[in-house]
Amino acid sequence: MRAGPWASSPKPFARFPRTTDCDSFPSVERTEAESVGREGGTTWRTIALVVMGLAGAVTLVMLIVTLGHANRQRDRALDLQQHSYDVMILARTLAGTIARSEASLGRYVISGDRQLGQLYFDEWTLARSQIDRLEHITYDNPQQRPLIDRLRDAYDTRGEELSAIALATTYNKNSLAYARYYQARQASSLAQITGTLDGIIRSERALLAERAADASGSVARSSRIAGGLAGFGILIVAGAIVLGWMTVQAVGERAAARADAEAARARAEELAMAVDEATAELKVQEAKLRQAQKMDAVGQLTGGIAHDFNNMLAVVLGGLELARRAAPGDHAALQRHIDSATEGANRAAALTRQLLAFSREESLKPQAILPAALVAGMTDLLDRTLGDAIELIVDDRTTGWRVHADRVQLENAILNLAVNARDAMEGRGILTITSGEITLAEGAVGQCVAGDYAVLSVTDTGSGMPPEVAERVFEPFFTTKPVGKGTGLGLSQIFGLVGQLGGDVALRTAPGAGTTVTLYLPRDRSAAPAAVPVEPAAPAPMPPAALSVLVVEDDPRVLAATMGALEELGHHALPCDDPLAAPAMLAANPDIQLVISDVLMPRQTGPEMIAGLAGRFPDLAVLFVTGFAGEANAAVFGDHELLRKPFTLAGLERGIAAAMARAAHRLPSSIAAE
Repeated sequence: MRAGPWASSPKPFARFPRTTDCDSFPSVERTEAESVGREGGTTWRTIALVVMGLAGAVTLVMLIVTLGHANRQRDRALDLQQHSYDVMILARTLAGTIARSEASLGRYVISGDRQLGQLYFDEWTLARSQIDRLEHITYDNPQQRPLIDRLRDAYDTRGEELSAIALATTYNKNSLAYARYYQARQASSLAQITGTLDGIIRSERALLAERAADASGSVARSSRIAGGLAGFGILIVAGAIVLGWMTVQAVGERAAARADAEAARARAEELAMAVDEATAELKVQEAKLRQAQKMDAVGQLTGGIAHDFNNMLAVVLGGLELARRAAPGDHAALQRHIDSATEGANRAAALTRQLLAFSREESLKPQAILPAALVAGMTDLLDRTLGDAIELIVDDRTTGWRVHADRVQLENAILNLAVNARDAMEGRGILTITSGEITLAEGAVGQCVAGDYAVLSVTDTGSGMPPEVAERVFEPFFTTKPVGKGTGLGLSQIFGLVGQLGGDVALRTAPGAGTTVTLYLPRDRSAAPAAVPVEPAAPAPMPPAALSVLVVEDDPRVLAATMGALEELGHHALPCDDPLAAPAMLAANPDIQLVISDVLMPRQTGPEMIAGLAGRFPDLAVLFVTGFAGEANAAVFGDHELLRKPFTLAGLERGIAAAMARAAHRLPSSIAAE
C-alpha cells in the first residue's frame, strides 16, 4: 500500500511553520498599501475630477456669460442698425410725400380739379404725421433734435405758402395761384426742408458707423475672452467635450448673426432701391406736370355742359315765346303755364351762368348791396332750405350802410352758413341771422384795418366745436361731415370771399354752446345811386323791316328756333350750318345785310369766320350769339354785338337793332343781353 502524502515526512507537522511563517505578512501589507494607494489615487482623482468639474463649470459659466454678452451686443447692434435704417428710410419717404403733395398741388393749380386739391391736402397731412414719427424715433439722439425742430419750422412755413396757393386756386385766382406756385418752387423753405432731411440722414449715417464700430469692438473683445476660455478648457478633460460643443454652438450663433445682419442689409438695400424708384417716378410726374397746361379738362367739360345746356334753353325759350304770340284769344290758363315755364327756363339760365362763373368763363358783378335787405330777400329760400323744425330769426340792427360785393357770392355765403348751422343742430333748433354795423380800431378783428364795417352774424344752438376743430374750419378740403356729405370748400370759400373784400371772419364756438360766425364787410362809401321813378324801358332802336339775315349755327335745333324767331320778327332768314360755307352764301346773296353767328362751332369759330369776311364784306352787320363765352372774353368779338343765350324775341330784336346801328354809325362796343 502506498503511503499517503504525510508518510514520507519524518516530522508530520514540519510544514506548519511555513504556512504560518511571518514572511508571508509583507504581501498583505503591500495589498493593503496598494488598496490604500488605490483609495488615495481614487480620492485624488475624485478631487481632481471635482476640481476639474468645478473648473469646467466655472469655465462653462464664464463662457455662457461671455457668449450671452456677445449675443446681447450683437442684438443691440442689429437693433441700432435697423433703427438707423428706419430713420433714413422715413426721411426719404417724407421727402417723397412732400414732393407728391407739391406735385398734386401743381396739378390742382393747373386743372382746378378738386380731387387733386384733396390729394394735395391728404399728402401734406401725411407728411406732418411722418415728421411726428421721425421725431419719435430719433428721441435717443440729441443731435437730431435741432434738425427735427428746424424741419418742422420749415414744414410749417412751406405749408402756409402752399395753403395760400390752394386757397387762390379754390377761388379761381389762377394768375395769382400760378405766380405763387412758381415763386414757391424757388422759396427758401423748400431748400431748407431738403437740406434738413439730408442733414438728418447724414447724422444718422455717422451715428450708424459709430454704433457699428462700438459693436464690432465689443464683439471682438468677447471673442478674445471666449478664445482664452476655450484654450483653458482644453486642459480640462472632463469639460473638453462640453466646451468644444459650446464653442461649436458659439460659432454657429455667430454665423447666424452674420446671416441675420446680411439679411437686414439686403432688406435695407431693397428699401433703398424702392425709394430710388419712387424718386424716379416723382421726376416723371414732374415732367408730366410741365405738360399739364394741355389738359385743362375740367374747365372745358364744365363750359361744354353749359354750352349744350344753353342751346337747349334757347330752343325752350324761343318755342315758349312763339307759343305765347300764337295763342289765340285770352286763355289765362295757357298764359299762366307758359309764364311758369318761362320762369323755370330763366332760373335754369341763371344756374348756367353760375356754372360759367365756376368754369372761369363768366366774370363776377360786384355792386352796392344793403346786407339787411339781402337777408330779408332770402328768408323764403332759407325757410325752405332749413325745414320746419328750425326757427329762423332775422334781426336787423342797421341804419343803411352798404357793402360792395357780388350778390350771388354773398347769398351763397349766407346760405352755406345756414346749411352748416342746420347740420350742427341736427335739423332742430334756432338760427339767428343778425345784420349790424360797427366801427373797428386797427387790429381789433383779425386783419381788418381801422374803419366802418357792415356785420353779418349767423348763430345756431347746435353742438359747437372743440378748439382743435375750430382752428381748421377755414382750411380748404377740411370737413367733419361724413364722406359724400361735404367737400370742405364752403367755409374756405367764405373766408376767401371776405378776404377779397378787405374784411375778415370771426368764429365763436365751444362744445355744447353753439356757434356764431361773423362776417365783417367793409362799408361802401361810394355815392348811392339816386332813386328814380320806375318807368317803362325806352324801346330799342328798331332795325329796318324785312332784313335779309344769314344765320350761321351748327346746332340744328338752335338754328331752327332762331330762324323761326327771325321770321316772327318779319325778317328773311337764310340758314347756314357750316361756317366754312358762309362766304359762298354771302357771295351768292349780295342782299344779305346781317350775319347772326354762333361763337363756338366745330370747324371754325364765329370770330374767325367774321375776321375772314371783313375784307370782302366791310359793311356787313354782325351779331354774335353764344351761351359759353363770358364777359372776360369780350375782346375777341372786336366792335361787334354779342347776344347771350338763352334770349327772348325782345332781346333778339334789340340785338339786331344794336348791330345794325353799330354797322351804320360805328357805336362803341357793348354787349346786348336779355
